[in-house]
Parts: sequence; C-alpha cells; structure tokens
Amino acid sequence: MKNMLAHYTAYNSWANQQLAKVLLKLTDEQLNRELGGGFSTLRNTVYHIWYTESLWHQRLQLTEKTTDPTAGFSGSFTEACAAWLSQSALLEEWVEKASQVKLNHTIAYTLKKSEHYKMAVQDAVMEVCNHSTFYRGQLVYMLGVLGVGKIPATEYNRFKPKK
Repeated sequence: MKNMLAHYTAYNSWANQQLAKVLLKLTDEQLNRELGGGFSTLRNTVYHIWYTESLWHQRLQLTEKTTDPTAGFSGSFTEACAAWLSQSALLEEWVEKASQVKLNHTIAYTLKKSEHYKMAVQDAVMEVCNHSTFYRGQLVYMLGVLGVGKIPATEYNRFKPKK
C-alpha cells in the first residue's frame, strides 16, 4: 500500500506542476476572470487546491489546530503557485518517509461546524489526491473556456514515475 500511495502522491505533484506551467503564463485578467465552476476563477481554484492539500498535510501530521495558508495571502500568483507546488511536494515527502504503522493509523479531525470525523491515513492520502485531480479537471475546463490551446495532459497514464 505504501508504494501505491507514494506513487499517487508523486503523480499528484507532477500533475500540479504540469498545469502550473500553463497557469503561470496567464495574465492577471485571465486568472481573475469569472468562468464558473466551484471557485469561479483560475486563481481561486488554485488557491483552493493549495489550501486543501495543506489542510490534509497538517491533519496527517496530527496538527490540532490547522491553518489556511491562503487566508490573507497577498503575494503574487507566481508565489502562490510555488507554495502550492511546495505543498504537493511536502505531501509526497510525508508519504515517502511514513512508516507502515503511521500509514495504518487513523486520524481524527473536526470541521468548522464542530463535526468530528475519523479517517484512515491511507484514505486521507487518497482523498487529498483525488480532490486535487477533481479541481485540476476544473482548471483544464477553465483554460479551455479562455481559449488556451496548449493544455498539458495530466491523466494518470501520462505520468512517468522517477525510477
């Protein structure tokens, strides 16, 4: 199971990098244009993926009170993408270093509404990667709406893992 999770988090990092290369070429007007979807703009969608990857990474580290790296973020989009990609790499690194005991653990967390949940660590890793995949799909759609012609394929079968 560890090998599969390590492979999946490596894929997640790679796919995020592929889209970031395209996103970083866009103007602020394009990044902020209302295009529909769950978070309506490319910028907001990237911030949402970054936030969620950070949130789950913090939960995996058993952080009691998580923080939102995007709250009040005033840096450039380039800095935001760098932080997002760094966060993806941290998740990948966490899985690589995790013992099987840690991966078999169950984490507990509370949502804003004081709803208490438990989830197996292995499921949490799958959750965060699947969440990112879903929102990368929204980014691809939004790029298409903008008329961006060269959108990289980020499907899992395109990923070539490091040997």
